[in-house]
Amino acid sequence: MADSYAAAGVDTAAGDLAVELMKSAVARTHGAQVLGGVGGFAGLFDVSFLTAFKRPLLATSTDGVGTKVAIAQAIDKHDTIGQDLVGMVVDDIIVVGATPLFMTDYIACGKVVPRRIADIVAGIARACSETGTALVGGETAEHPGLLGVDDYDVAGAAVGAVEADALLGPQRVQNGDVVIGMQSSGLHSNGYSLVRHILAGAGVSFTETSDSLGGVVGEVLLEPTRLYTGPLVRLLQKHPTAVHALSHVTGGGIAANLARVLPQGSWVEVDRSSWAPQDVFRVLADMGGITLGDTEGTWNLGVGMFAVVAADSAAKVIEFMNAEGIPSWVAGEVSMAERSFDGFEQGAKGVDGGAVRLTGAFA
Repeated sequence: MADSYAAAGVDTAAGDLAVELMKSAVARTHGAQVLGGVGGFAGLFDVSFLTAFKRPLLATSTDGVGTKVAIAQAIDKHDTIGQDLVGMVVDDIIVVGATPLFMTDYIACGKVVPRRIADIVAGIARACSETGTALVGGETAEHPGLLGVDDYDVAGAAVGAVEADALLGPQRVQNGDVVIGMQSSGLHSNGYSLVRHILAGAGVSFTETSDSLGGVVGEVLLEPTRLYTGPLVRLLQKHPTAVHALSHVTGGGIAANLARVLPQGSWVEVDRSSWAPQDVFRVLADMGGITLGDTEGTWNLGVGMFAVVAADSAAKVIEFMNAEGIPSWVAGEVSMAERSFDGFEQGAKGVDGGAVRLTGAFA
């Protein structure tokens, strides 16, 4: 049967070797709450600590990294894409104030190349360790005939927990709250279809060196997603009442993602002049013959996370995040005053939230 499976293009021995190569990296994410180790049919996580909660809520999120994997494949560099996955998944969980508990991953590929799979998972494990998340399980599936030999895609899901009365969101946002922007590391994992379209139109390959981008194109574009969860967990522990809502700026861009965490009837004008998008955004926009404004619904343009905080807490939140290595600044203010919402983004992704628009010019 194994020979028949091999003849069909599936190499179970390569899969076993990949598991052996990744075991130590995965094990380093395991604390006392993880039972069973690597290789079980299901990951086990002891949640008996939740009995101390008055009303524990579980938060869950799932995502992938989109077409950024095409760049990793093009330049044969796979050790950072795992951090992108953790950022996309776990940083959605902190948005509601939940502390991440554990994560699982899924890798589909045309052919299992053990070292490649191990590099991907090692990146996931490093980022899980950085965010305090246990990597309790995963799956690598070989899909010959469906995916090319060097093709793969990654996805993951995570679970966190939050006390009900500590839940962050629109219900806590108040008139006069301050909106704080937190710097991204670059493109993160969104808008890569636009990036690839621009580069193809300009005849630029991922393997060539670009003076304007500051290095090998593919390497610049693989800059890993900044992880916000660790610093934000610590912020919420030190200042539990300061933050009212968080918004992870991913697909949909700046205004739409912020609008999702604001209450109906509220509005924010985000001041573009309060920050300067990184060069990678400006160079790509110029290369594509578009403006930064044209990309505001696609790229994060230098803002990876927003925090909506009590006005009297803004200074200490900014000071804390800056000390954590995440540059932060005041980007706007929440208002409940009645006004026309012409030109505003209102809610997004099925959420009837607040209204947001960007004003001014980028620094």
